[in-house]
Amino acid sequence: MPIGPARMPLFDHLGELRMRLVRIIACLAIAVVVFYMATPIMGQFLLLPVAEFLPQDASGFASLQAIDPFEAFSTRFKISLWASLVACAPVILWQILAFFLPALKPTERKWFIPTFAAAVALFIFGTVFCYLVILNPAFQWLTDQAAGLGTVAPRMSSYIDMIIKFELGFGVAFELPLIVFYLVIFDVIPYKKLRGSWRMVYVVLMVISAMATPDASPVTMLLMFAAMIGMYEVSLLISRIVLSKRIKKQNEEIEREEAEEAAQDAALAKEKAKKAKK
Repeated sequence: MPIGPARMPLFDHLGELRMRLVRIIACLAIAVVVFYMATPIMGQFLLLPVAEFLPQDASGFASLQAIDPFEAFSTRFKISLWASLVACAPVILWQILAFFLPALKPTERKWFIPTFAAAVALFIFGTVFCYLVILNPAFQWLTDQAAGLGTVAPRMSSYIDMIIKFELGFGVAFELPLIVFYLVIFDVIPYKKLRGSWRMVYVVLMVISAMATPDASPVTMLLMFAAMIGMYEVSLLISRIVLSKRIKKQNEEIEREEAEEAAQDAALAKEKAKKAKK
Protein backbone atom coordinates (compact mmCIF):
# COMPACT_ATOMS: atom_id res chain seq x y z
CA MET A 1 0.00 0.00 0.00
CA PRO A 2 1.68 3.23 -1.15
CA ILE A 3 2.44 6.19 1.08
CA GLY A 4 1.53 9.61 -0.27
CA PRO A 5 3.95 12.55 -0.59
CA ALA A 6 4.57 14.83 2.35
CA ARG A 7 3.28 18.00 0.61
CA MET A 8 -0.15 17.86 -1.05
CA PRO A 9 -3.03 20.33 -1.53
CA LEU A 10 -5.75 20.22 1.13
CA PHE A 11 -8.33 18.53 -1.09
CA ASP A 12 -5.78 15.90 -2.14
CA HIS A 13 -5.18 15.13 1.56
CA LEU A 14 -8.93 14.85 2.09
CA GLY A 15 -9.20 12.58 -0.94
CA GLU A 16 -6.45 10.34 0.38
CA LEU A 17 -8.12 10.23 3.81
CA ARG A 18 -11.42 9.22 2.21
CA MET A 19 -9.69 6.51 0.18
CA ARG A 20 -8.06 5.02 3.27
CA LEU A 21 -11.31 5.16 5.27
CA VAL A 22 -13.11 3.36 2.43
CA ARG A 23 -10.44 0.62 2.50
CA ILE A 24 -10.85 0.22 6.27
CA ILE A 25 -14.67 0.08 6.09
CA ALA A 26 -14.60 -2.37 3.19
CA CYS A 27 -12.15 -4.64 5.00
CA LEU A 28 -14.28 -4.58 8.17
CA ALA A 29 -17.52 -5.20 6.28
CA ILE A 30 -16.14 -8.27 4.53
CA ALA A 31 -14.63 -9.61 7.76
CA VAL A 32 -17.88 -9.09 9.71
CA VAL A 33 -19.87 -11.10 7.14
CA VAL A 34 -17.31 -13.93 7.17
CA PHE A 35 -16.96 -14.06 10.96
CA TYR A 36 -20.72 -13.82 11.51
CA MET A 37 -21.10 -17.21 9.85
CA ALA A 38 -18.50 -18.68 12.24
CA THR A 39 -19.89 -16.99 15.37
CA PRO A 40 -21.05 -20.22 17.11
CA ILE A 41 -17.52 -21.68 16.90
CA MET A 42 -15.90 -18.45 18.11
CA GLY A 43 -18.49 -18.13 20.89
CA GLN A 44 -17.74 -21.63 22.18
CA PHE A 45 -14.04 -20.81 22.03
CA LEU A 46 -14.59 -17.68 24.14
CA LEU A 47 -16.64 -19.66 26.66
CA LEU A 48 -14.18 -22.55 26.92
CA PRO A 49 -12.29 -21.24 30.03
CA VAL A 50 -15.59 -20.76 31.91
CA ALA A 51 -17.53 -23.72 30.48
CA GLU A 52 -17.47 -25.59 33.80
CA PHE A 53 -19.65 -22.86 35.35
CA LEU A 54 -22.25 -22.99 32.56
CA PRO A 55 -25.05 -25.41 31.72
CA GLN A 56 -24.48 -27.66 28.71
CA ASP A 57 -26.74 -28.66 25.86
CA ALA A 58 -27.31 -32.19 24.52
CA SER A 59 -24.08 -31.99 22.49
CA GLY A 60 -21.99 -31.10 25.53
CA PHE A 61 -21.41 -27.46 24.53
CA ALA A 62 -21.85 -24.49 26.87
CA SER A 63 -25.37 -23.12 26.64
CA LEU A 64 -26.37 -19.50 27.33
CA GLN A 65 -29.80 -17.95 27.61
CA ALA A 66 -31.11 -15.27 25.24
CA ILE A 67 -34.10 -13.28 26.51
CA ASP A 68 -35.27 -12.43 22.99
CA PRO A 69 -34.22 -13.12 19.38
CA PHE A 70 -32.68 -9.66 19.01
CA GLU A 71 -30.29 -10.43 21.87
CA ALA A 72 -29.02 -13.49 20.01
CA PHE A 73 -28.50 -11.43 16.84
CA SER A 74 -26.79 -8.55 18.65
CA THR A 75 -24.49 -10.94 20.51
CA ARG A 76 -23.48 -12.72 17.31
CA PHE A 77 -22.88 -9.35 15.63
CA LYS A 78 -20.79 -8.16 18.59
CA ILE A 79 -18.59 -11.27 18.44
CA SER A 80 -18.11 -10.96 14.69
CA LEU A 81 -17.38 -7.22 14.96
CA TRP A 82 -14.68 -7.63 17.60
CA ALA A 83 -13.17 -10.57 15.73
CA SER A 84 -13.12 -8.42 12.59
CA LEU A 85 -11.42 -5.53 14.42
CA VAL A 86 -8.69 -7.88 15.67
CA ALA A 87 -8.24 -9.59 12.30
CA CYS A 88 -8.22 -6.29 10.37
CA ALA A 89 -6.04 -4.45 12.92
CA PRO A 90 -2.88 -4.64 10.74
CA VAL A 91 -4.77 -3.14 7.78
CA ILE A 92 -6.43 -0.46 9.92
CA LEU A 93 -3.21 0.57 11.65
CA TRP A 94 -1.25 0.59 8.43
CA GLN A 95 -3.81 2.83 6.70
CA ILE A 96 -3.68 5.25 9.64
CA LEU A 97 0.12 5.24 9.76
CA ALA A 98 0.42 5.59 6.00
CA PHE A 99 -1.70 8.75 6.16
CA PHE A 100 0.36 10.43 8.91
CA LEU A 101 3.77 8.98 8.04
CA PRO A 102 4.72 11.55 5.34
CA ALA A 103 4.46 14.37 7.90
CA LEU A 104 7.13 12.84 10.13
CA LYS A 105 10.89 13.24 9.98
CA PRO A 106 13.05 10.29 8.82
CA THR A 107 14.42 9.88 12.36
CA GLU A 108 10.85 9.61 13.67
CA ARG A 109 9.62 7.20 10.97
CA LYS A 110 12.09 4.49 11.98
CA TRP A 111 10.20 3.95 15.25
CA PHE A 112 6.85 3.10 13.62
CA ILE A 113 7.50 -0.46 12.50
CA PRO A 114 9.10 -1.58 15.82
CA THR A 115 6.34 0.21 17.74
CA PHE A 116 3.64 -1.42 15.63
CA ALA A 117 5.15 -4.90 16.05
CA ALA A 118 5.67 -4.46 19.80
CA ALA A 119 2.15 -3.08 20.35
CA VAL A 120 0.54 -5.99 18.49
CA ALA A 121 2.69 -8.57 20.30
CA LEU A 122 1.95 -7.10 23.73
CA PHE A 123 -1.79 -6.87 23.03
CA ILE A 124 -1.92 -10.50 21.90
CA PHE A 125 0.11 -11.56 24.94
CA GLY A 126 -2.33 -9.72 27.22
CA THR A 127 -5.40 -11.36 25.65
CA VAL A 128 -3.81 -14.83 25.77
CA PHE A 129 -2.81 -14.30 29.41
CA CYS A 130 -6.38 -13.27 30.24
CA TYR A 131 -7.83 -16.25 28.38
CA LEU A 132 -5.54 -18.84 29.97
CA VAL A 133 -5.03 -17.43 33.49
CA ILE A 134 -7.70 -14.88 34.40
CA LEU A 135 -11.12 -15.91 33.07
CA ASN A 136 -11.51 -19.16 34.98
CA PRO A 137 -10.71 -17.89 38.52
CA ALA A 138 -12.57 -14.63 37.88
CA PHE A 139 -15.81 -16.35 36.87
CA GLN A 140 -15.38 -18.95 39.60
CA TRP A 141 -15.25 -16.22 42.24
CA LEU A 142 -18.21 -14.39 40.68
CA THR A 143 -20.27 -17.58 40.46
CA ASP A 144 -19.48 -18.52 44.06
CA GLN A 145 -21.01 -15.24 45.25
CA ALA A 146 -24.47 -16.67 44.50
CA ALA A 147 -24.00 -19.49 47.03
CA GLY A 148 -26.82 -19.43 49.57
CA LEU A 149 -28.72 -16.78 47.62
CA GLY A 150 -29.78 -18.46 44.39
CA THR A 151 -28.50 -19.79 41.09
CA VAL A 152 -26.79 -17.90 38.30
CA ALA A 153 -28.74 -17.77 35.03
CA PRO A 154 -26.06 -17.26 32.36
CA ARG A 155 -27.43 -14.63 29.99
CA MET A 156 -25.87 -14.63 26.54
CA SER A 157 -25.26 -10.90 26.10
CA SER A 158 -23.83 -10.31 29.59
CA TYR A 159 -21.43 -13.26 29.53
CA ILE A 160 -20.07 -12.54 26.05
CA ASP A 161 -19.83 -8.82 26.80
CA MET A 162 -17.96 -9.51 30.05
CA ILE A 163 -15.46 -11.85 28.39
CA ILE A 164 -14.77 -9.37 25.56
CA LYS A 165 -14.22 -6.57 28.10
CA PHE A 166 -11.83 -8.82 30.03
CA GLU A 167 -9.83 -9.57 26.89
CA LEU A 168 -9.67 -5.93 25.80
CA GLY A 169 -8.80 -4.70 29.29
CA PHE A 170 -5.85 -7.03 29.66
CA GLY A 171 -4.75 -6.46 26.06
CA VAL A 172 -4.59 -2.70 26.60
CA ALA A 173 -3.05 -3.00 30.09
CA PHE A 174 -0.19 -5.08 28.71
CA GLU A 175 0.91 -2.13 26.55
CA LEU A 176 2.59 -0.79 29.71
CA PRO A 177 6.16 -1.84 28.74
CA LEU A 178 5.87 0.13 25.50
CA ILE A 179 4.73 3.21 27.41
CA VAL A 180 7.58 2.91 29.91
CA PHE A 181 10.12 2.43 27.12
CA TYR A 182 9.03 5.61 25.33
CA LEU A 183 8.86 7.62 28.55
CA VAL A 184 12.55 6.81 29.02
CA ILE A 185 13.70 7.14 25.42
CA PHE A 186 12.04 10.54 24.89
CA ASP A 187 13.22 11.87 28.29
CA VAL A 188 9.64 12.45 29.47
CA ILE A 189 10.40 10.72 32.78
CA PRO A 190 14.02 9.67 33.41
CA TYR A 191 14.75 6.06 34.31
CA LYS A 192 16.11 7.06 37.71
CA LYS A 193 12.82 8.73 38.69
CA LEU A 194 10.78 5.76 37.46
CA ARG A 195 13.00 3.41 39.45
CA GLY A 196 13.02 5.58 42.56
CA SER A 197 9.28 6.30 42.54
CA TRP A 198 8.23 2.65 42.52
CA ARG A 199 5.87 3.06 45.48
CA MET A 200 3.88 5.76 43.70
CA VAL A 201 3.92 3.74 40.46
CA TYR A 202 2.57 0.68 42.28
CA VAL A 203 -0.30 2.73 43.69
CA VAL A 204 -1.11 4.05 40.20
CA LEU A 205 -1.02 0.50 38.82
CA MET A 206 -3.39 -0.61 41.57
CA VAL A 207 -5.84 2.14 40.62
CA ILE A 208 -5.56 1.25 36.92
CA SER A 209 -6.16 -2.42 37.74
CA ALA A 210 -9.30 -1.53 39.68
CA MET A 211 -10.59 0.62 36.82
CA ALA A 212 -9.64 -1.77 33.98
CA THR A 213 -11.22 -4.95 35.38
CA PRO A 214 -14.88 -5.02 34.26
CA ASP A 215 -16.14 -7.12 37.17
CA ALA A 216 -14.50 -5.04 39.94
CA SER A 217 -13.77 -8.22 41.91
CA PRO A 218 -10.69 -8.32 44.18
CA VAL A 219 -9.51 -11.59 42.60
CA THR A 220 -9.35 -10.16 39.07
CA MET A 221 -7.95 -6.85 40.27
CA LEU A 222 -5.12 -8.50 42.20
CA LEU A 223 -4.27 -10.79 39.27
CA MET A 224 -4.08 -7.84 36.89
CA PHE A 225 -2.12 -5.83 39.46
CA ALA A 226 0.44 -8.64 39.84
CA ALA A 227 0.73 -9.00 36.06
CA MET A 228 1.21 -5.24 35.58
CA ILE A 229 3.88 -5.09 38.29
CA GLY A 230 5.72 -7.90 36.53
CA MET A 231 5.41 -6.13 33.17
CA TYR A 232 6.58 -2.85 34.71
CA GLU A 233 9.65 -4.39 36.28
CA VAL A 234 10.49 -6.28 33.07
CA SER A 235 10.10 -3.09 31.02
CA LEU A 236 12.46 -1.23 33.35
CA LEU A 237 14.99 -4.06 33.05
CA ILE A 238 14.76 -4.05 29.25
CA SER A 239 15.05 -0.26 29.16
CA ARG A 240 18.13 -0.41 31.38
CA ILE A 241 19.78 -2.96 29.07
CA VAL A 242 18.79 -1.47 25.71
CA LEU A 243 19.08 2.22 26.67
CA SER A 244 22.08 2.00 28.98
CA LYS A 245 23.89 4.94 27.34
CA ARG A 246 20.80 7.13 27.36
CA ILE A 247 20.05 6.25 31.00
CA LYS A 248 23.65 7.04 31.97
CA LYS A 249 23.32 10.43 30.28
CA GLN A 250 19.99 11.06 32.05
CA ASN A 251 21.53 10.20 35.41
CA GLU A 252 24.43 12.56 34.77
CA GLU A 253 22.02 15.37 33.91
CA ILE A 254 19.96 14.70 37.05
CA GLU A 255 23.08 14.68 39.22
CA ARG A 256 24.26 17.94 37.64
CA GLU A 257 20.88 19.57 38.26
CA GLU A 258 20.88 18.34 41.86
CA ALA A 259 24.41 19.70 42.35
CA GLU A 260 23.38 23.08 40.93
CA GLU A 261 20.33 23.20 43.20
CA ALA A 262 22.47 22.27 46.19
CA ALA A 263 24.95 25.02 45.32
CA GLN A 264 22.14 27.55 44.98
CA ASP A 265 20.65 26.50 48.31
CA ALA A 266 24.06 26.79 49.96
CA ALA A 267 24.54 30.28 48.49
CA LEU A 268 21.12 31.38 49.72
CA ALA A 269 21.87 29.97 53.17
CA LYS A 270 25.14 31.97 53.31
CA GLU A 271 23.37 35.16 52.30
CA LYS A 272 20.72 34.61 54.97
CA ALA A 273 23.45 33.96 57.55
CA LYS A 274 25.25 37.19 56.61
CA LYS A 275 22.03 39.19 56.84
CA ALA A 276 21.28 37.60 60.21
CA LYS A 277 24.71 38.66 61.55
CA LYS A 278 24.17 42.26 60.41
